[in-house]
Amino acid sequence: MAVLTAGLLLLAGVLVARTLRATSRQVAVEPAAGVTVDAAAAAEGLAGALRFRTVSYQDPAQFDAAQFRGLHAYLEQRFPRLHRALRREVVSDYSLLYTWEGRGSAAPVLLLGHLDVVPIEAGTEAQWHEPPFGGVIADGYIWGRGTIDDKGSVVAILEAIELLLGAGFEPSRTVILAFGHDEEVSGRHGAMVMARRLAERDIAPALVLDEGGSILEGLVPGVAAPVASIGLAEKGYVSVELTAQGSGGHSSIPPRRTAIGVLSQAVDRLQTQPVPSNLDAAMSQSFAHLGPELPFPTRLVFANLWLFGPLVAHQMSAAPATNAIIRTTTAPTMFQGGVKENQLPQVARAVVNFRILPGETVETVLQHVRDTVADPEVAVTTLGDGNDPSPVSPSDGAAFDLLARTVRATFPGTLVAPFLVLGGTDARHYTGLTPNVYRFVPMRTRPDDLPRFHGTNERLGVEDYAGMIRFYVGLLRGMDGLSAEPVGAGAEAGR
Repeated sequence: MAVLTAGLLLLAGVLVARTLRATSRQVAVEPAAGVTVDAAAAAEGLAGALRFRTVSYQDPAQFDAAQFRGLHAYLEQRFPRLHRALRREVVSDYSLLYTWEGRGSAAPVLLLGHLDVVPIEAGTEAQWHEPPFGGVIADGYIWGRGTIDDKGSVVAILEAIELLLGAGFEPSRTVILAFGHDEEVSGRHGAMVMARRLAERDIAPALVLDEGGSILEGLVPGVAAPVASIGLAEKGYVSVELTAQGSGGHSSIPPRRTAIGVLSQAVDRLQTQPVPSNLDAAMSQSFAHLGPELPFPTRLVFANLWLFGPLVAHQMSAAPATNAIIRTTTAPTMFQGGVKENQLPQVARAVVNFRILPGETVETVLQHVRDTVADPEVAVTTLGDGNDPSPVSPSDGAAFDLLARTVRATFPGTLVAPFLVLGGTDARHYTGLTPNVYRFVPMRTRPDDLPRFHGTNERLGVEDYAGMIRFYVGLLRGMDGLSAEPVGAGAEAGR
């Protein structure tokens, strides 16, 4: 008994000691000096961009080139200083690549965004508070498709540069802007081509910043303060087609298992036997940054994942939103089979979509599917090539530090933490240029905003938008804090 007691006391001592050593990783900075942004005028600038229906459709035949050209012309008219000072290239007819030459030869900064938006779901138009392409400013918000994803970020970057040029600012290092036109349908003709062009020019940025995370308010359990979620990586993607063959015939004489039955069992096995969880992929860095800001009991758990990791994984697996952060997710999305209620199907088909956690690959997911289905009557094939997860960017270097300092200076009281981006962004096409690729838009996101992403009543607060502009101004002013050394060869990008 004495030995057991001594062991428990020793364990408790280790747990407490590790917890006390896990001190805050939040950088201490002074609030940024006031940046004068005319919020009303800036809102009008974004509203004008929203009126162009730059929609990316799955069917290329629906692409409206005139809308993209109209947006190009509008941006040129809206930002005259920028278009006089920066070199503009039109890539693949509709993407925009800008270069703002710096005074020195230090590695450049690359800011990304995209000009295209997702369609409005047919039949939902009447549910919008304001017309989705009206560019209306009402009730303190800018309403319209693209405010959140991603014209708000693009136009805020341009506003920040226009403001800096008006103040006579000259960047110490080159700034490159790359705004794709087809991010919502993979970025193959926009971001991928621009990344390849930069690689051919041996461009190796000190920092790449794209959309992804945001400033979360009331969305991180146990944390009252806003949390700036800076994406270190994004998940990969693959869709797998499962097919089962049947003999057909009349339903009055069914076989032991019809094609639909065979396929249903295969899909059920995939759902009930998911890919194992992994807290190390990107969440360990989130815990390290947020843990010290939490009450002591929770802090003790996060500081001792070597012991409590299985418990944390079990808890996170219980809710879809947190489950998606710690494992490759399995989502059956299509199921087809049969043409008549009394006719046995000759073929049944299902599609299962996987979002792949860093550490896994398309090939490891396919092997998991084959091993889990384990049925010779089910054929397993992929739809398209899919893509592996992105590399995980560091959370302890100058690039991340610049982002953290800019957030803390622009939005005092906001905590900064690395996160994993669950969706796909254009950033993945630029990971061959540098290890310092981050995904964050300085936009406040509250619980009632979540359904607006790709949904109805997309909007952005006028004052929140002004805060975004201030952030980009601070980021561009703070670039001297980055290392002056080249980051690495850019020749691998776009391959």
